[in-house]
Amino acid sequence: MSSKRFKIVLLCLAFIAFLSPASLSSAQEPQFRRLSVEEYRDKMKGGWIGQIVGVSWGAPTEFRYRDKTIPAVMVPKWKPEMINHAFGQDDLYVEMTFLRTLELYGLDCSIRQAGIDFANTKYQLWCANNSGRTNLRAGIAPPDSGHPQFNNCPNDIDYQIESDFSGLISPGMPQSVIALGDKFGRLMNYSDGVYAGMFMGGMYAEAFFTQDVQQIIAAGLACIPPDCQYAEMVRDVVTWHKENPMNWTSCWEKCLEKYRKNPEYQKCSNGGIDCKINGAYVLIGLLYGNGDVEKTTVISMRCGQDSDCNPSSAAGVLCTTIGFSKLPSQYNTGLDETQAFSHTSYNFPALLDVCEKLARQVVVAQGGRMETFNGVEYFVIPVKKPQPPKLELSWEPAPISNSRFTDEEMALIDSPVIALNNIQKGVDRLFPGWKIYQCGPDMNPGLKEWHGKNPVLMTHPLNRTTPCLLSRRVDLPAGQKSTLKLCVGFHDDFDWKLVVRVNGSVQYETLVGKGSPYDKPWNDISIDLSQFAGQTIDLTLENVPDDWAYEAAYWSEIKIVTEDDKSEK
Repeated sequence: MSSKRFKIVLLCLAFIAFLSPASLSSAQEPQFRRLSVEEYRDKMKGGWIGQIVGVSWGAPTEFRYRDKTIPAVMVPKWKPEMINHAFGQDDLYVEMTFLRTLELYGLDCSIRQAGIDFANTKYQLWCANNSGRTNLRAGIAPPDSGHPQFNNCPNDIDYQIESDFSGLISPGMPQSVIALGDKFGRLMNYSDGVYAGMFMGGMYAEAFFTQDVQQIIAAGLACIPPDCQYAEMVRDVVTWHKENPMNWTSCWEKCLEKYRKNPEYQKCSNGGIDCKINGAYVLIGLLYGNGDVEKTTVISMRCGQDSDCNPSSAAGVLCTTIGFSKLPSQYNTGLDETQAFSHTSYNFPALLDVCEKLARQVVVAQGGRMETFNGVEYFVIPVKKPQPPKLELSWEPAPISNSRFTDEEMALIDSPVIALNNIQKGVDRLFPGWKIYQCGPDMNPGLKEWHGKNPVLMTHPLNRTTPCLLSRRVDLPAGQKSTLKLCVGFHDDFDWKLVVRVNGSVQYETLVGKGSPYDKPWNDISIDLSQFAGQTIDLTLENVPDDWAYEAAYWSEIKIVTEDDKSEK
């Protein structure tokens, strides 16, 4: 056969092979990444150790430096025995609550089950965590437990510092991180508060496959809406680092000016606990730490504010890229593996085991598989572009879901604040269409006889900082004047604050009680709603505590009157 004919035959065979079903099938198959179970476990273990090191190291400085950097001489010196100081840290044991829910009820467990489990926790909480859990115990089911209408700190750092688990059980699978954030982040946060955790989880998920910090940050950014303020902060920090890669304080100063001092970025902010500024400090540690555990942890710590949680997140991501076995010895030795983390059933080996167990489930759920080659077991992980959630804004929130726990679900909560469903029956009787939330048990609220009127509704705030809410969605007619009319009273010689909100924004507030403009036994109040004509609005009446003394509110009338026909709603 001539050389020319031989080449033609080879080309024909190659073309036939290209068109074969097997070849076409292979070309259409999704791309996969492989990660041995051994390597996964080593990197996942490194991620947990990074969190432990960061939070233990930074704990003595927590919130002692607000809007100023920590002087180098004030940074604690790391000692290997400090690694055992983390068993009582909330940003570790709270996320283990979520792991336990997944372990018991599976990846497809409902958000309501997640809420019940979180409501039943006994540990001390603060900020958004505390508000969310209080709402859950009061019968407000998720996702409303984290909604700004019921939670006054939706953009706090809470889910950001508890989302590490989502990436550690989702190596290379950002869509799993997003789904877990929608399930657990909404228990206590909203908008940027949830996106912050999705971003952190996305960084962890990518950290199993690269040590390139820019690639890791880009992977986290792909998990959240590009037009949210948190994403804007991430892009800013990356840009400011490129402009001055040698001086982290220059980047820190720009963050302070924009994300602390500019009111546009303080909306729905709880000050220094806001997720954007603290998230920026995580990134500063990662970008300026240059892959060094000590530098990354110390720089993130020295940025201040939540200066134990931030280095915990930064070191957690970095140590995931490195893996436990390759960490410097001062960080991967001395851990007491027999001690359980506070309020959990997990010691360190059990924690690693449950993460591996769940990671196997996540791989399969995301369309991957397990394979064994030459005696080595691998995760075969599909490469999928993440689909971020739609943009929500805490200062312009979407309508609430009107999600409430049923009587059967409330029976599963060990310490419900009060049997709200019984009070709701009274609300239904007097004010049909209205829902009650966050009513505290003090003074035995419910239907009463008061100052010549019977029955009236008596409510009471949940605690010193959490008002009782009456809420309703209303369709206001176009072209007509609508007025909210209230008749309210107070208890004896005391007072309470009335706040009226429309779509979460305050429209009216006043004290009701002795020495206030409304100091009669019964007081008529009218609030003009005409500016919302033709709109569907979420209307909320708040019984806000004043001095925490007999803060009961009495309601004998709640109605909306339109000017043309005086019809009541």
